[in-house]
Amino acid sequence: MLRALTRPRRVVITGMGCVTPLGIGREAFWSGLLAGKSGVRRIAAFDPSSFPVQIAAEVPSFDWEAQLNPKDRKHVPRTVPLALAAAREALDDAQLFTSDLSLEERRAIGVELGTGGGGLAFTEQQYEYWYVGPTHKASVYTIPASTHGGLSSELSMAFGLRGLSHIVSTGCTSSTDAMAYAAQHIALGRQDVMLSGGVDAPIAPGILAGFNLMTVLTNDWNDEPHRASRPFSLSRSGIVLGEGAWIYVLEELKHATNRGAKIYAEITGYGATCDAYHRVRLAEDGDEPARAMRLALEDAGCEPKDIDYVNLHGTSTLLNDRIETSALKLAFDGHAKRIPMSATKSQIGHPQGASGAAGIGAALCAMHTNKIPPTINLDDPDPVCDLDYVPNEAREASVRVALCNCIGFGSKNSALVVQKIN
Repeated sequence: MLRALTRPRRVVITGMGCVTPLGIGREAFWSGLLAGKSGVRRIAAFDPSSFPVQIAAEVPSFDWEAQLNPKDRKHVPRTVPLALAAAREALDDAQLFTSDLSLEERRAIGVELGTGGGGLAFTEQQYEYWYVGPTHKASVYTIPASTHGGLSSELSMAFGLRGLSHIVSTGCTSSTDAMAYAAQHIALGRQDVMLSGGVDAPIAPGILAGFNLMTVLTNDWNDEPHRASRPFSLSRSGIVLGEGAWIYVLEELKHATNRGAKIYAEITGYGATCDAYHRVRLAEDGDEPARAMRLALEDAGCEPKDIDYVNLHGTSTLLNDRIETSALKLAFDGHAKRIPMSATKSQIGHPQGASGAAGIGAALCAMHTNKIPPTINLDDPDPVCDLDYVPNEAREASVRVALCNCIGFGSKNSALVVQKIN
């Protein structure tokens, strides 16, 4: 567990940018969440007719041209323009205008992003161009664009940021971990500001085929995509792939207050563990996900009773939802059943390494609208999943302290605590 978040320097979120299946921009994301909207639809990126799964949560009507010039578009994966759009919104929201910064100020701003697949879909596309396409030509930048590290470099170059430029890739926990590490750099005085969050775009034929091989995707709802992602429901049958970017400006508290920035929340706690059990399955006892949440609470100086909202991993698989429920009961003792919780993936599918950043966005939505986003499609609750998942409709509530829970391939678990400070 990182202990650096126990200050000397406090870390706050001052900007937020979202490119999501519910729409482009923070307001579209928040309003879609609170309305119980689903971003799941038939796949448009390619013809899915030959696949048993033909649905996903894609970002609608995304304009590449607004983010990249035509020359560059063919040399980068889809994750790059998604991340650029979210980062631009976050910087604008924070009123941090990088064109006005001195060299010293640029060196004080770093980038730390989480991604699961990074440029994997781009690699698949370039191989197809080379072996199948009529010209048998691929991008000269196939290798650097396919590596995860190129993603943070693109943001650093786009905004002229001279601080560290890192990628965290720990599967579904990637962006939770990235935001915690970004906060650590600020807390230790290595940077004053960080662009951090997550991005993934895994909707491509080869990736879809790979997930099909693991039999973790639902293929029961091709004709009713909006009903497909149904965490904690008795009729849940698997994951719906999603994509998107959720990026934040993280800032040292005094740095933020000195320039009059608005503050969404403070990052106060983080915990991470590993089941050391299986490549894709959770250990049945739920001990390590529970321990990650308890470590995050301890780091934040919180008790279970202090938590007002939990954003759940909630993948809509039979095993994951059941074990996550057990882990929550272990982590929160007798308080688990009184805490409202919700699964954002019911609305946006599973955006892989961007999951945690999306969950933080939902938590900030709850804090600043006094409404908790729902878990949609929870029409037939599984009796063994018996916590308060805020079914189907948003709920009015005051949220000051929230925890985001993430569980990833390779038995990884992480949790992040954010707290409203005004």
